[in-house]
Parts: sequence; structure tokens; C-alpha cells
Amino acid sequence: MTDEDVSTLRIPLVFYRTAAGGEPVRDWLKDMTREDRLEVGGDLQRVQYRWPVGMPLCRAMGSGLWEVRTNLPSKTTARVLICFHDGALVAVHGFVKKTRKTPDEDLKLARDRMKDVQNG
Repeated sequence: MTDEDVSTLRIPLVFYRTAAGGEPVRDWLKDMTREDRLEVGGDLQRVQYRWPVGMPLCRAMGSGLWEVRTNLPSKTTARVLICFHDGALVAVHGFVKKTRKTPDEDLKLARDRMKDVQNG
């Protein structure tokens, strides 16, 4: 298998972009330590090459929203919420999880962004 063959197996990952051009998930990642950022990046890459992926890496959150689950070296837990649109995975929201249940406000924000993506 050539490098070109491998690259065709990878689903592109794009970051949600606001109307003003901001990329909140990319900004959230940049605020992390290098070690934590690499861990999240590695999990996102695994999702790109293995989509669709189930537990323990990904969990369906309903209505086309998925959660990528990362245990960070800093002993916290990160979640990146993604959707699949136009042949790409779109990272719509990222946060450090502090409770067992995903907070409703994080789910609402991710779903609102997913609607933005779907409505173009």
C-alpha cells in the first residue's frame, strides 16, 4: 500500500468555523498543554482512520453528534464533539469534562453548531 492509498482511507477532519471566522475548538486545543493536545490529536487521528468508531473511543450522542473521549496526561478527561458532514468529520465543540454526565449546555452548543454546519 502506498502513501497515496493510505491518505485515501483517512476521513478529513475540519474545525467548526464561526460566522466571524473563529475556530473555537482549535483555540481550545491551543490553550492545552502540549502533552494534552497531542493526546487529543492522536485520538482525533484514530477516528479519522477508523471511522465509524465505537466505544471506548467514540460514543454516539444522538442525532448525528458523536463524542471523542480522551483521557489526558494531566489526569483530566477531554471531549471533542464531532459530526459527519459532506464527507468530513467536523469538530464542533471541545471541553474538559468535570462531571460524569455531559453538561446540557455543552450538548446544546454542539448541536447548535452542528445545525450551522448542516445549513451551510
